[in-house]
Amino acid sequence: MLDFARATMRALSRPWLAWVGLLLVANVFAPLFFLRTIEAWIVLVAGAVSGLIQMIIFRARGFVRLLGIGHAPWIPLVAWLATRLPDRPAASAFGLWIVAVIVLNSLSLLIDAVDVARYARGERAPAGAAPPDA
Repeated sequence: MLDFARATMRALSRPWLAWVGLLLVANVFAPLFFLRTIEAWIVLVAGAVSGLIQMIIFRARGFVRLLGIGHAPWIPLVAWLATRLPDRPAASAFGLWIVAVIVLNSLSLLIDAVDVARYARGERAPAGAAPPDA
């Protein structure tokens, strides 16, 4: 796991690192404030499964665009969370967190789809790679 974190820090530019940080806040840290809800537990489990998939890909291929496949568990997660919105007041901290996870994870899935397609076409460098002199 430390190798993956180091590779991420080396491979990604600052804006992409900020994006990854935002995803970590929404999917790993924020759910800890809502542990009394099923939504928080499902987000944490989906994050753990995603992380496991990414570790397997990283060990097999290195830090490549194919890592986007690791977020596949977010597809049913986002769909399920969207069904939970009518039950939750959007103005509450919990409701805002749910909306944030849906929006951020959906955007990430779009980025991941582009990355995986680019990998399939032969691009093996990571998305957002920092310039060599950075």
